[in-house]
Amino acid sequence: MLSLFIEVCMSSFRPISPSMSFPQLEEEQLEFWKKNLIFEQSVEQRPLSKQYVFYDGPPFATGLPHYGHLVASTLKDIVPRYWAMKGYRVERRFGWDTHGLPIEMLMEKELGLSGPTSIKNYGIANFNEACRENVLTFTQEWERVVTRLGRWVDFKNDYKTMDPSFMETVWWVFKQLWDKDLVYQDFRVMPFSWRLSTSLSNFEANMDYRDVQDPAITAKMPLLDEDGEETGVVLLIWTTTPWTLPSNLAIAVGEEITYVKAKKAPPKTKKGASELEAQVDSNVYIVAKDLAEKVLGKGCEILEEVSGAEIVGRKYKPLFDYFKDHENAFQVIASAHVTTADGTGLVHMAPDFGEDDFLACRNQGIGVVVSVDDEGAFKSSVRDFAGRNIKEADPDIIRHLKSAGRIFKQSTIQHSYPFCWRSGTPLIYKAVPALFVRSEKLRERMVEHNKNIHWVPDNVGTKRFHNWLADARDWNISRNRFWGTPIPIWSCTSCDEKIAIGSIKELEELTGSEIKDIHPHKIDHLTIKCTACDGEAKRISDVFDCWFESGSMPYAQDHYPFENKEGFERNYPAQFIAEGLDQTRGWFYTLLVLSTALFDKHPFENVIVNGMVLAEDGSKMSKSKKNYPAPDLVLDELGADALRAYLINSPIVRAEPLRFSKEGVREVIRSTLLPLVNSWSFFTQYANVDGWTPQNGLNGKKAPAVSDRPELDRWLLSMLQSLVEEVNTQMQGYYLYKVVPPVLEFIDHLTNWYIRRSRKRFWRPVDEQTIEDKACAYATLYETLVTFSKVLAPVLPFLSEGIYRHLVAEQDPNAKKSVHLCDFPLSNRELIDAELEQQVALTRQVVSMGRALRERHKLKTRQPLKSLILVHHDVSIRSSLMAQKDLIAEELNVKQVRIEDTDADLTTLSFKANFKTLGRRYGKNMKAAAQAISQLTRDIWQKLSDGEGIMILDQEIRAEDVIVRRTAKSDVVIETHEALVIALDTEITPELIAEGHSREATRRIQQYRKDSGLEISDRIYLTLFAQDEILANALKFYNERIAADVLALSIEVVQNDGGAHKDDVNGLSMGISLEKQQM
Repeated sequence: MLSLFIEVCMSSFRPISPSMSFPQLEEEQLEFWKKNLIFEQSVEQRPLSKQYVFYDGPPFATGLPHYGHLVASTLKDIVPRYWAMKGYRVERRFGWDTHGLPIEMLMEKELGLSGPTSIKNYGIANFNEACRENVLTFTQEWERVVTRLGRWVDFKNDYKTMDPSFMETVWWVFKQLWDKDLVYQDFRVMPFSWRLSTSLSNFEANMDYRDVQDPAITAKMPLLDEDGEETGVVLLIWTTTPWTLPSNLAIAVGEEITYVKAKKAPPKTKKGASELEAQVDSNVYIVAKDLAEKVLGKGCEILEEVSGAEIVGRKYKPLFDYFKDHENAFQVIASAHVTTADGTGLVHMAPDFGEDDFLACRNQGIGVVVSVDDEGAFKSSVRDFAGRNIKEADPDIIRHLKSAGRIFKQSTIQHSYPFCWRSGTPLIYKAVPALFVRSEKLRERMVEHNKNIHWVPDNVGTKRFHNWLADARDWNISRNRFWGTPIPIWSCTSCDEKIAIGSIKELEELTGSEIKDIHPHKIDHLTIKCTACDGEAKRISDVFDCWFESGSMPYAQDHYPFENKEGFERNYPAQFIAEGLDQTRGWFYTLLVLSTALFDKHPFENVIVNGMVLAEDGSKMSKSKKNYPAPDLVLDELGADALRAYLINSPIVRAEPLRFSKEGVREVIRSTLLPLVNSWSFFTQYANVDGWTPQNGLNGKKAPAVSDRPELDRWLLSMLQSLVEEVNTQMQGYYLYKVVPPVLEFIDHLTNWYIRRSRKRFWRPVDEQTIEDKACAYATLYETLVTFSKVLAPVLPFLSEGIYRHLVAEQDPNAKKSVHLCDFPLSNRELIDAELEQQVALTRQVVSMGRALRERHKLKTRQPLKSLILVHHDVSIRSSLMAQKDLIAEELNVKQVRIEDTDADLTTLSFKANFKTLGRRYGKNMKAAAQAISQLTRDIWQKLSDGEGIMILDQEIRAEDVIVRRTAKSDVVIETHEALVIALDTEITPELIAEGHSREATRRIQQYRKDSGLEISDRIYLTLFAQDEILANALKFYNERIAADVLALSIEVVQNDGGAHKDDVNGLSMGISLEKQQM
């Protein structure tokens, strides 16, 4: 009795609705995974000795996840899932970037603060603790969205950059670089954010360039004689940053550039112009010779040529007298950076605000003047504009200079200018003290290591990243901020000796203090006795650039080398990382800098780079504009599987931009998910009707070996194994964008060919004649769906789980509970029949062409036609077509298929020259060549088609140089594809019309069965009503065929206008009445 109960339980599958809700299915799988710890099992079931290492770049938790995060999260989920199914232990720890400007800016706003001064007045300790308390505000929302996306990641064992263990490793990394003399302190001009009051690295300055309009002015700088008197000769300098003019300390020229002393071209005045308008500028100006006409106007009077070297050392009258006593200032100096590309050929030098200015002035003994504070306001030394924001002061500076007669020309220029990528305010360049990593010293090694990294797409690594590395500048790693990992340098207040600390223990020993937290406000009071002079050393005030922390992530997440030393060293570098294109100048770069400096290794082996997600109109996604659908709403409405498939089948995984479209996600449901669910539902429905199970087959009859199954089954399983091989190849190459297309193609093969061609096999009742064929069909479709669910598991984790659990886990208590605990399929090459695949591909091509012909000529598919003629000159192609001719006849509903080697009896050919390929070769002889080509014969065209060439007017002509037009003869219509020609005979006889009526009637009856709520296995008694004699006779003549197709036990045809349901058959009225057989 127990065995009978088990057999009954195992004999049916749960019904599957073809119109299921995908979000609901996904919620069910999420609950299943959580309840059964499937993610945890997927990791723990794999051996520790077989690790696959993936590094997850830490996002900031100060905002909600956006589509850019979802793209990266999808990539970061698909790849680890795949390698876990390949037998690897893939631990996935989430991480959080918890320090730096995002949380500091948020807390400034919330606390009503603005800038470092107000923060210091509030109290750095109070401010930092506020940052600590609020930095993880959105972690729960992140966890919800990431989990809903289907991404498996360990949130419980996450790492945070503010953890003492993480920060201690960052100290260790720094100390290693310090000991290797890869860190130095310097006073340099750096990109500077006055909104954030801190310098940035050069790569950060490149992150946000915008096209802006700025004032462009040319200012007059009178030359002075030895007595300090004006000479009447004026130097002209040009600038787009008027706010730097109060800090002008020198003018640079190129020693080898030729300059001219010249007078401005006389003004063009109209008759009756005022005396002022007609006044001629009598000044003598010095500008570069190459720019004289551009600056002084056409017709300017050249008085004398001088070299730049002749001007060097001359004194000039400054625009402002704020720094009149500054040593060595207000003279002409030489600098190699001066060019004649724009401006005047003379360069205004403000050493506090330009790198070239700084270096050139330093060489001449001209020091900087600190005229602007860290918040972007003029200091008291610039008395006319003290306290004013530098950019806001531009108009007043220009007015001041105009009133003093020092403006030669004023205009507006549009140019690309760097903005702070955090605050959105314009950057300036400012001389500041900073710590640098010697990236330039590591350039060659980084370029070499980059060659060992597999980039997807390749050009990001070989071009974009390579070029960035080849021009790498020393990296500014210090920030004048508060909430971050403090730079562990203690500087002696007496002798300036520097002590670098590499661990908490070392600091405890040197200070005699117990230390639990190393944030600045917890350790800045600690002093160290100087070993050089017995003085007192205090920590410098700066914190690390957040990129230094995230670049240390591979080591810091494991507290290396203080813990996990052997494990880390055994598994370094990582096999895989993935982030957006912007990280070529961010995380990818800092990972490589530090790995090269520490270990002389590349830090990761494979990387997938995604592009940017844009709004549907191509603009940047904007919360204020609301020009995109909210990610959580898309997930809730359409589901994660559809979104994932949409994203990885888009240009974004080739590092190109994606215009996000919600309709695009819907299309994935229509073209991919629903057809697959329909196949799953179809199988379940018929397996339950016939009682087929994977354990017992069909009434105990199991399918034979694949080699003994029908050709259609062998073809599908061959295509399945080819797909498995292709997906494995692309996944192992990290080419995710090459995974979805073959999957979509396979779904088409499964639904639009295999199932459609096999429907009758499933419909037919089980008997001695059908049982083996049906057993083959069930086994083939079952094996396909199960294997396909494993292939799809990394990309579509929810739907694949639903299919697998339904077809396998619920049927076999010994099976793996989840598809994600299974091994990824390996291709069985013994089942791959390339010749059969090509044969069916050719058949489907013919069928597609035939259907296109029918549609173009309005010939319904259910209307039989007399004949189809297939033409191809290749004997092997004709042989394949011959083997499939009966199938082609059935698919295209034709009575006869003929296969020929020439279409001479079907078409006439005309020929035209392909001007695109021939125009340049023939030139003036093109007309004659075209005339000759128009006279080609069918025989000559055949030679060209076979790959031969012919000579026309001394030029070789090949097939691609000729455009061929075929015109059908008599009652045939034609379609061509490359060398394949098909022709349909369109003559329709009364007999063919009658058969067409019967086929259309069958479709109408099937639909009425469905609308009446009948099960697919229900038998019926059928009465058909037709007043039209032709229709009535057709229904009677094809009575048995209709009965077999619609499961009718009997059919009565009545020639009148009756019936419970009225329908239309090719414009003729038909009534339908049916009665279900009672069991």
